[in-house]
Amino acid sequence: MKRLIMAVGLISLFACQAVAGEHSALARVTVYWHGEGSGANAAWNGARLSEGHCAVNPKKIPYGSKVVFHDAECLAVDSGPDVVNCKAARSCGRNAAERNAIVIDRFFDTKERALAWAKANPYFMMVRVRTPDTEAAY
Repeated sequence: MKRLIMAVGLISLFACQAVAGEHSALARVTVYWHGEGSGANAAWNGARLSEGHCAVNPKKIPYGSKVVFHDAECLAVDSGPDVVNCKAARSCGRNAAERNAIVIDRFFDTKERALAWAKANPYFMMVRVRTPDTEAAY
């Protein structure tokens, strides 16, 4: 009986660790694109940005995490002061949950694609976040 309890406990421990790196969050999603002097390279490491990348607050979503939107999956590779201080959420949130939402800045290759996506989607949406340590499970 003791072995059974210990086995169930160990299985539960490992299962909780595997799921701990994936969570859902309310996010204010903004867009950015290659522009005059901005958006050409990722701010934190100089890597070239491409569609499918996004900027996050690395204290809330670690670099290398996958951010899953309803229409795409983006890789967290960039950051910026407006993302970190949640300026977009605080300025247009209509309730406490929206004002306290995380901000994710989704990168697009062109201004037209970015603005079209922003126009077709709500300011706030639920996203799933999978941290790098859980990617091996998928």
